[in-house]
Amino acid sequence: MAAIEFLDRNVSREFDGLHAGNSDSELLQLEALNSDPQIIFKPEEIIQPGWYHVALAMEMGGDAHPQVFFDFGSGFDEAFSTRLKRSKGSLFSAAFKLPSPAFLVRLDPTENRGAFKISSFRLRELSAPELAMMLARQALSIMRRDPRGFIRRLPAYLNALRGPAFLQFRDNAHVKGGGDYPTWIARHDFDAERDMGEVAAAVESLDVKPLISVVMPVYDTPADLLDQAIASVAAQIYPNWELCIADDCSTAPHVRPLLEDWQRRDERIKLVFREENGHISRATNSAFALASGEWIALLDHDDLLRPHALAEVAFEIARHPAAELIYSDEDKLDAKGNRYDPFFKPDFSRELFRSQNYLNHLTVHRAENIRAVGGWRPGFEGSQDYDLSLRVFEGIDAANIRHIPKVLYHWRAVDGSTAVSRDGKDYAHGAGMRALQEHVARVKLPAAVEEAPETPFYRLRFAVPEPQPLVSLIIPTRDRVELLKGCVESILEKTTYSNYEIVIVDNGSVEQSTLAYFKELKSRKNIRVLAYRKKFNYSAINNFAVGKAKGEIVGLINNDIEVISPDWLTEMVSWAAQPDVGCVGAKLYYANDTIQHAGVILGIGGVAGHSHKYFPRDHPGYFSRLKVIQNLSAITGACLIVRKKIFEAVEGLNAKDLAVAFNDVDFCLKVHEAGYRNVWTPYAELYHLESISRGAEDNPEKIARFISEATFMKNSWHSELKYDPFYSQNLSRFKEDFSMKE
Repeated sequence: MAAIEFLDRNVSREFDGLHAGNSDSELLQLEALNSDPQIIFKPEEIIQPGWYHVALAMEMGGDAHPQVFFDFGSGFDEAFSTRLKRSKGSLFSAAFKLPSPAFLVRLDPTENRGAFKISSFRLRELSAPELAMMLARQALSIMRRDPRGFIRRLPAYLNALRGPAFLQFRDNAHVKGGGDYPTWIARHDFDAERDMGEVAAAVESLDVKPLISVVMPVYDTPADLLDQAIASVAAQIYPNWELCIADDCSTAPHVRPLLEDWQRRDERIKLVFREENGHISRATNSAFALASGEWIALLDHDDLLRPHALAEVAFEIARHPAAELIYSDEDKLDAKGNRYDPFFKPDFSRELFRSQNYLNHLTVHRAENIRAVGGWRPGFEGSQDYDLSLRVFEGIDAANIRHIPKVLYHWRAVDGSTAVSRDGKDYAHGAGMRALQEHVARVKLPAAVEEAPETPFYRLRFAVPEPQPLVSLIIPTRDRVELLKGCVESILEKTTYSNYEIVIVDNGSVEQSTLAYFKELKSRKNIRVLAYRKKFNYSAINNFAVGKAKGEIVGLINNDIEVISPDWLTEMVSWAAQPDVGCVGAKLYYANDTIQHAGVILGIGGVAGHSHKYFPRDHPGYFSRLKVIQNLSAITGACLIVRKKIFEAVEGLNAKDLAVAFNDVDFCLKVHEAGYRNVWTPYAELYHLESISRGAEDNPEKIARFISEATFMKNSWHSELKYDPFYSQNLSRFKEDFSMKE
């Protein structure tokens, strides 16, 4: 394949969000007009699968994070992209594996607006010696962390190279949802021309039209942004609203006349002009004091509501009259008014909410709940809404927190805004942490609030009950002693939690080395080997072992699991011990340090898929979900911790219908149905070598069994598989990368 070069005459270039200046044979001068400029290349020949190196020579003021995307025939996708790292000076490069033939290449040179220069862009296939050197460096970086373990995992590492796991992913604050947002908007979003009449008719048919008070504090807002914010309320399809504005003693001369002009034009607008600047909490309280509505919607002074926003809120109230708090999806607006970075949120997840204020925009409260907690508290500026929501949450039923899975709010990305960079308001992070700490103290949780590593979010670290509960770690196995040894020895050598037993369930091992290892283990006081002589049935084996377990907490552990973080069991037990928590899952990696499991998403591929599969170990994931604790519908049985009494109450794993596949998903759904919250934590890290000992589903008998088990799941959990509350219906049901649905 001929190399793709930026200045090659055989390459067609399409510019999106860029202004091209004068160029000569060696340099192209460009200006990014928004925060997502793109250059698309069309090579003469299809780029065949293989290992490649991409290099970019680019000069730009400030920091740059160039990224290359590939189109395999269905559009550009965030999952199939690689971030270029600065090697030296103005040079950026990356090496990666291309899993399929690529038809187009897209370069996103920067995430910042402004001028820059590109002198070269080149993609070439790696030679065999270069590939060997690259893989050797990657292997060494993994081996440094755990030399003995890596040598033991070497076959699994080499096997992982055959898959797409080496394709790199974007390394920024969050994945942007993958796919093409303008295309998603055209296909799935509200369109005023097409949908206005239908929404207006639905509003007219409402039996009750509650008054919704939109509360907006204002301070020195630029005239055009303030005018647009107010206009977005005035343009609402839903008519029964009032806009309550408190000007926080603005110094800009245009603010008061602009507000008074709007009040003259619409009697639904109420104003108060504060005599002294009190900052956003006091200003919001002043605006709230004007409100006479039963519901309070929060709007920042430079953001925009969608035209159907309040109508959708009214529809949700009509559907769920007991609702107490309502929130929607959101996106961002750049300086040119372009929409980007949609946040398609899950339904209410208590643990995710205690990790980050993902409710954010648009949030709508019952007015009486705000009054009951005393409104917004001075001293929590920057996270004043998070503090308010935490206090309101303490007094309501979480089932009455409703999510509207539609983009109803445009968050303006202006300089200094947390929409541009969360680092733009460091004080907001500190205020949020204090709000969460006070929440934990008020509800008397036995937990400490810490910063979540490598994110601007939070972590709850629960205390383990004293005395430590006994944990029975159940490991089914059949021969493959090298795997079992890796599992057992890593638990014994690395686990800091002290009160556990290991229960190995032998399902017919015959190899002498395995039997000798069993004999050796008998000398260990906290290890037992049980014989299960019936036909392999993962569910039945674990049910049998749980019946023999001495611990009040049981752990289902595959024999191809190896410990990474020494406090993995402490972390998982601390959650499993909470009264309303059911199953607890861990973060699992393939041998090459890419994500194997970060929770289960229902409905992907028909039944269920693994969250963020193949993402790099250090990737933050979709809006940092790889870095924070959250509730999920299910987690894998390869590493699952649960109280024994819960396991027994739901009658364990389904040995009759789910001998091999999906028994863990079925079990987690039964636990959830029994009223418990399933929790996934990224702070328990382990390797999972992906069922090496069981083999692939590659013969007619196994295929027939798999189809039977998938059919059982679809019949038994039909509605649950159609809608996972901890995912979004706006995201793909075919991919495991949080890309947008097509």
